[in-house]
Amino acid sequence: MQSLRDVMKVVDSDGHARDFDELLKPHLSEPYRSRRAPFLPRETYDRNLGGTLGHNGVKLEERLAAMDKQEIDTAVLYPTSGLGIGRVKEPAFAVALCRAYDDFISDYCKGSPRLKAVANLPVNSPEEAAKELNRAVTKLGLVGGMLAAQAHSKNLGSSEFYPLYREAERLDTPIAIHAFGGDEAGSEIFDQFISIHTTGHPFPVLRQLTAMIFGGIPELFPKLRIGYLEIGCGWIPYWAERMDEEWEKRGKVEAPLCKKKPSEYLTSGRIYYGCEPEEKMMGYVVGEIGSETLMYASDYPHWDMSWPESASIIWGREDLSLEAKKNILDKNARRFYNLS
Repeated sequence: MQSLRDVMKVVDSDGHARDFDELLKPHLSEPYRSRRAPFLPRETYDRNLGGTLGHNGVKLEERLAAMDKQEIDTAVLYPTSGLGIGRVKEPAFAVALCRAYDDFISDYCKGSPRLKAVANLPVNSPEEAAKELNRAVTKLGLVGGMLAAQAHSKNLGSSEFYPLYREAERLDTPIAIHAFGGDEAGSEIFDQFISIHTTGHPFPVLRQLTAMIFGGIPELFPKLRIGYLEIGCGWIPYWAERMDEEWEKRGKVEAPLCKKKPSEYLTSGRIYYGCEPEEKMMGYVVGEIGSETLMYASDYPHWDMSWPESASIIWGREDLSLEAKKNILDKNARRFYNLS
């Protein structure tokens, strides 16, 4: 088999920036810059097991070397601490934090043309999120916007988010929904991080997906590209079937803006999904919905990523065709993020 580097330039659809307080502080406006850290409320769980899991991933040269080792040409970066932006209940402070992060990550990506990033949007202030998306894309050169899936009480299918989705359509830029493995409704029953992390990625994203589909977002904004990230892809056939069954019995009454079967929206080509290299269900999912909307994600430098193999795991799979591999590792992410 040919080397992965000889065949394509891999795009990592979901890497992560280290967005420590000290990195954001120079970009934070007053009076917020004078606040004591932490700027975002912190959890106390030992995510990296005393430093034995994950990577530092702060320095540019370290990240680029890691990308070379993983055979990644281009990486699209998402926040780390900033995934918990929903915890910040002061609207003006949350907006300022998102602006500071977006300025920081824009400057960071200027260090290499191989790095791209999406904007962190103030999910608790949807009207400001639309303004920040415009600024981030038109002024900072970012390639999309992110809405945190949890740690807030917002329904992403609500009409208050319409201006944001309308602006994303106008800018031809995607909106990604991303979870962070914590602060999930119901997680108070757990006393170990392993359980919180297991449920804290899929459940909040699937709740928001359900809200957006039944809320008619793909119907009302047919040109909007939406991404659901960091929960894999194996759930798609199961959840589509479950939503279809609910819609057939109750959709006309309780989800009137959802005009078609949910599965039709989920497979429309406008909704994209992150996938992880070792997922056993990936080949089956490709057989069910095709390979045109699945995007490889490294999750670097987080503790639960695949290392050092990553993209090469997908390249070596025998249950995917060459065309499917090219789509998942390269073409789909370029189309989703409008990369050249």
